[in-house]
Amino acid sequence: MSPQRSNSEAQSTGTLSVVSTPIGNLEDLSTRARKVLDSCDLIACEDTRRTGRLLEHLGIEQRMLSLHEHNERKRLASLLDRLDQGEHVALVADAGTPLVSDPGYLLVREAVIAGHAVEAVPGPSALLAALVVSGLPPLPFTFAGFPPPKRGRRQAFYTRFRDVDHTVIVYESPHRIERSLEDALEALGDRQAVLARELTKLHEELIRGSLTEIRDSLSERPALKGELVLVIAGETHSERANRPPDD
Repeated sequence: MSPQRSNSEAQSTGTLSVVSTPIGNLEDLSTRARKVLDSCDLIACEDTRRTGRLLEHLGIEQRMLSLHEHNERKRLASLLDRLDQGEHVALVADAGTPLVSDPGYLLVREAVIAGHAVEAVPGPSALLAALVVSGLPPLPFTFAGFPPPKRGRRQAFYTRFRDVDHTVIVYESPHRIERSLEDALEALGDRQAVLARELTKLHEELIRGSLTEIRDSLSERPALKGELVLVIAGETHSERANRPPDD
């Protein structure tokens, strides 16, 4: 449910800029994004400490307000009031493009409903970066976000994509990736895939192969760190033809 607003309509129109920030390499921040972050009235961000480090690197002093999954509804009314007053609010995630498995959807939706200007300041996106270097068919593709943390729901999550004949992309955490690969393998079969780790960062890595090969590669490592994107090939015609009848 949307927060209750006053009966009076906004006297002026604010601007909400959805700003993409680097997923690793700070040189990926666009000139336009830097200008928006420097000139806006307020930055709504997941973690003020993390965004603060980016702003410090840029030499920008700016007001920030935390906006994350636990307080998004609570912050909504005050941010909409700022837009009603004609302010320019920039929305950023910890890294990459806001709303894509990050907070911000409620704010964008309500700003649109209220008639405020909502603009995209495009830039880095981990899912698109992984897709274009995967070597798997780029169109069409499905981005499914993070698989559920619990095994039963995660298995059901992957099973939804069993009949999908195009590329599927998910995010996953380092401490769940091996179990997630097991569930994907069980639900989808041994499809070709690419695991992208730490994209654009110093230790960027692309692990290519079948789901089994990627799983086995990870099992030989003592630990795995970093941001992960898993790109999985769609079902092929031969896979569909060879699927057991009772599936």
